[in-house]
Amino acid sequence: MLASLLLSLREGLEAALIIGIVLGVLLKLKRTDLKKAVWIGAGVAILASLAVALVLNLFGMEFEGRGEEIFEGVAMLLAAGVLTWMIFWMHNSAGSLKHEIEAQTKDAVRAKGGRALFTLAFLAVFREGVELALFLLAVRQTASPIQTFGGAMLGLAGAAVLGWFLFNTTSRLSLRGFFRVTNVLLIIFAAGLVGLGVHELNEAGIIPSVVEHVWDINHILSDKSDIGLLFKALVGYNGNPSLTEVIAYLAYLGSIVTYVLMRKPAVLQAPTGATD
Repeated sequence: MLASLLLSLREGLEAALIIGIVLGVLLKLKRTDLKKAVWIGAGVAILASLAVALVLNLFGMEFEGRGEEIFEGVAMLLAAGVLTWMIFWMHNSAGSLKHEIEAQTKDAVRAKGGRALFTLAFLAVFREGVELALFLLAVRQTASPIQTFGGAMLGLAGAAVLGWFLFNTTSRLSLRGFFRVTNVLLIIFAAGLVGLGVHELNEAGIIPSVVEHVWDINHILSDKSDIGLLFKALVGYNGNPSLTEVIAYLAYLGSIVTYVLMRKPAVLQAPTGATD
């Protein structure tokens, strides 16, 4: 549940920030008559994202045995890749996000008005929604459907509350601190997806194990126990990992941490409301 909550909160807040920036610009331009197009675009994007999530889950249910192991392994590695891109993008481009969205909104108002704003809102929310659908598909392999769904709903509700708070109050949440903390958590979670993805491909015979079990501590903390499953969902815990699984986990974690530490993080600006 915690993994799906974190992912949903992060993705939901990013979408809420973009919509908040667009609405803030319309408020400044005194074109609140165009707000309806923004909300319709966001609403259609949410429905389209749900459809994508449903198709992905139904597609995954078609596989059994080795096919299921391959599908789950590929889904986890793909989710880790998209998650890594998201972390890099936010780390490098967050400082210019507000200005870019403001410029796009002003261009949309001058160009085709409602239609352009609908497209802008739709694409922003749909991108986050598709990413979240893929992440939750990977999380589903480490948690029950109820836990995954419950965490996602709580995360999205939290994102909606934070988005409303940022847009409607003069207070400012430390977005830089929020995204810095969530980046660290998501890096660890992505490393876990890489490890688990390699594990599934080990089981399918696609990637050789080299050494089947580097260690086995399941007698101390079983990866099938409640605590073990929690750690599995959060950090990719496996009580008896293969050598290639351990190498993949450590190589990913080491490379991405090195990259992030060498790059100065961008400062993310909150959406502005009427008080600006």
